[in-house]
Order: sequence, then structure tokens, then C-alpha cells
Amino acid sequence: MRSDNTLYVVVPCYKEEEVLPETSKRLKAKLTALIAQGRISPRSRILFVNDGSKDRTWPIIEELHARDRIFSGVNLSRNRGHQNALLAGLMTAVQYADMMVSMDADLQDDVDAMDRMIDAYHEGYDVVYGVRSSRKTDSFFKRFTAESFYKLMKAMGVDIVFNHADYRLMSRRAVEGLSQFKEVNLFLRGIVPQIGYSWTTVEYERAKRFAGESKYPLKKMLSFAFDGITSFSVKPLRLILFLGAVIFGLSLIMLLWTLIRWIAGATVSGWASLMCSIWMIGGIQLLALGVIGEYMGKVYSEAKARPRFIIERVLNDKDND
Repeated sequence: MRSDNTLYVVVPCYKEEEVLPETSKRLKAKLTALIAQGRISPRSRILFVNDGSKDRTWPIIEELHARDRIFSGVNLSRNRGHQNALLAGLMTAVQYADMMVSMDADLQDDVDAMDRMIDAYHEGYDVVYGVRSSRKTDSFFKRFTAESFYKLMKAMGVDIVFNHADYRLMSRRAVEGLSQFKEVNLFLRGIVPQIGYSWTTVEYERAKRFAGESKYPLKKMLSFAFDGITSFSVKPLRLILFLGAVIFGLSLIMLLWTLIRWIAGATVSGWASLMCSIWMIGGIQLLALGVIGEYMGKVYSEAKARPRFIIERVLNDKDND
């Protein structure tokens, strides 16, 4: 068993004032029990990361820290998105912790699964993925789209753990490895498996959101999925190449057919086939330009090398507040 056992639970928060009181209560109870059992160090903390919320999320975090130093906080200067907020929390926690568990604030992730994650860490694993055992709490549409997303990512060649979101435990050296990935377009579910090191999974039942509204509506989920695909796979570009080759081949066949018709004296083509061809080729061209533009946009963002996040304030008992 490893002797280094300081745990930081990193929780990104965006407009979570409704759920934070209950989340802090449950997480404190869990860490207190683990400390009492001697499984984690008394120096372990719960680190809330405020992702530029405009509600009372940050004042609540400040109040929690003032009442009990088991709660720490990171306040980002502006909203940077879930993945950047999570990374900011991990990069802060790695300065103090031996292992870090990342989870969302909505209490859908089972906090008791943390026990098995810690057991796996002490067995020598550097990364422990929390994997949903089922999707019974999801609607048919949510279940179908989510599972299709994971299958599509696999088909695109992305190394991703099926039914895993961002509930995971990482050792210090795994997070230090993560810090070496400098891309601005973050998709941590795809980046973490690239770190390597030994890993395993822990299954758990995902509950319904305790309170508040989901911060990932359908539009945002689709954008997140597309970001994941274009950040880790060039297969969409290869698909465009294949599609272009197919259309070129069809155009040669149509050219041959047109010449045969001209030789036969029947040169008047049908209006419907002409219009369908124009619309189809025009649509494919616009789609291809859009996909290429997405990749160019990512290159543009990476070339500017702007900071992924800026921390305004850190609340921690080892820092000057």
C-alpha cells in the first residue's frame, strides 16, 4: 500500500448555488469517514472550482472555506468551460495532493465509489476511471445518443473509455503527465488515456441530478462531441477525401453517359437530375469546407497559445487568503 495518501476532490462549478450546500455536506461526510478509517490523510481537501459563475457559487465556496478548512476553492477570472475549470483544479491540487478525484457538483456521481477508487490507487493504479454500470436513469434519447457518441469516437480511432465521463482518480504523477499536454482545445476524456501508466475501472450507478439544471443541453453536447472528434481524429478529413474521390468517379461516369447520349442524338437532359446533382454537390462542398474550417480553427486557436484559464484567487489553508 502506498504511504502517500493525501486526497483532493476537484469539483468544477458553474452556477451551482442550488446544489452546493448538499454537495459539500455529502463530500465532507465522505472525506471525514475516510480520514477516520486512516485511508486518506487529514490534509485531504475538497477543492471547488468556480468557473466564472454569476450567481452565489463563489460566495458559498468562500463561506464553506471560512467555516471549515476541509473546503478549498479556486476562482477563475472568467468562464472558461467545464474542461478548463477541471484542469485548473487539477493543476492547483497537484501541488498538495498525492491523488486527485474529479467529479461534477450535481451529485450524479456516486461518492461511495471513491472508496474503491482509493483501493485501486493503493494497489498501484495511477488512473481509475469511474464507469457507469447502466443508463437506467437516462431517457431513451439520452441513452441512445450517449452510447452512439462513444461508439463513434471509437470508430474514429479515439482512445476513450466507454461510458466514462470525468469521474476519475488520478495519481500525482498522472496529473503531472497531464500537465505536459499543452493543447487549448481540451477533451480530457481523450487526453487522459494518452498519458499511459497503469489504469483500471470502477463501476457505479449514476443518479439523477440533485438540484438545478443541466449545464449540457443538446446543443452543447453536440458541440462537445464534435470537439472531441476533431481534437483526436483526422478521419473526417479522410472521409472528405474519400467522398471527393467517389464523386469524381461518378462525374466520370456521368461524362461518359453524356457523351453516349450526345452521340445518340438525345442531348436534352432531365431537369430533375440536373437540379439534384447541383444541390447534392453544393451541399457536399459546403460540408467539406465546414469540416476543414473546424480543423483550421483549432490550428488557429493552438497557434495563438492563449492561456487555458486564469486563476483569480485560491482559498487553501496552506496559502495566504
